[in-house]
Amino acid sequence: MNAREKLLAGIVGGVVGLALLAFGVRAIVIAPLRDLDKRIGVAREKIGKIQTQRRAYFAAEERLGEVVRRTFADTVDEAGARSGEMLTRQILAAGLRETGFTRTPVSRNTVRGAKEIGWNVQGDGPLTNIVNLLYLLDRTPWVHRTENLSIAAGEVPGTVRARFSYLTLVVDPAPEVQRTNLVATATLEDPARHLLNSIVSRDIFRPYMRRPATPPQPGQPAAPFSRPGVPPGPENFRVVSLSEWDGQPEIHVRDLAGQKTLRFRPGDELAGGVIALVDYRPLPRPDNALLQSYSRVILRIGTDYWAIERGRTLADKRKLAAAELPPGLAAKP
Repeated sequence: MNAREKLLAGIVGGVVGLALLAFGVRAIVIAPLRDLDKRIGVAREKIGKIQTQRRAYFAAEERLGEVVRRTFADTVDEAGARSGEMLTRQILAAGLRETGFTRTPVSRNTVRGAKEIGWNVQGDGPLTNIVNLLYLLDRTPWVHRTENLSIAAGEVPGTVRARFSYLTLVVDPAPEVQRTNLVATATLEDPARHLLNSIVSRDIFRPYMRRPATPPQPGQPAAPFSRPGVPPGPENFRVVSLSEWDGQPEIHVRDLAGQKTLRFRPGDELAGGVIALVDYRPLPRPDNALLQSYSRVILRIGTDYWAIERGRTLADKRKLAAAELPPGLAAKP
């Protein structure tokens, strides 16, 4: 090998050595740096998640504090007592009698971090005042939910019976918050309350009455007048309502043949006798002693008294024994 070949071989060897050195430096220095960059990226991602969770935690803690400030108390016993006092105040504010309502404490599901408590409420009163109560309870500032609402006709004419559950929360453990003295500020003069007047004006519990029949066209014979006591027979006349309006009992009798409703008051003639009064005592039904009948019309025929239960026809009238007469009626001449 001459000098020139030796020079070329040295140059090639130097190039190869430099290449190997470069790969070695890369493997020794650059690869750990890349690995370090990856670890830094993973750490930054974890820190970002932690910061997001931290912000969410403080936001949730703030919302929880707002909820706790709107609860009645931090303990079940104290919250139950305060919510019961609030219910009493709202019943009176709605124009209802406190003694006319029963309140039974109820404890519902225990969820994580809170317990659901409340009251099952039941009572009778005029529909207007029941709507007042539901409105006032809905506008109370405390955390609450009203559910299982049921409204039906009451036992006394002109009243309805309401049943519902008023529920609230007790947070446990509750964070330390600066409580404020919450006060129910809703009144019956609020514009939002007046929007509910249509519920009362519709009189949803008054018995259904069919629209009067179209009068006959000129030249056509008019339908014969149908009244109790004449054909087509007393079985075609049903007592559909024994309401009381402005303190005066009113008897509604449905003419099933003529498809119209006749109205009577005490002193009017009905079913061959004179209406003595409307009896609102809850008594066992004559056809089924296991069921209750809450009203009936009392007729005086001669010296005897007869009764027709609400929902029955005039053909179902029955003679009353002296023990079945309402108080004071037997003494009347």
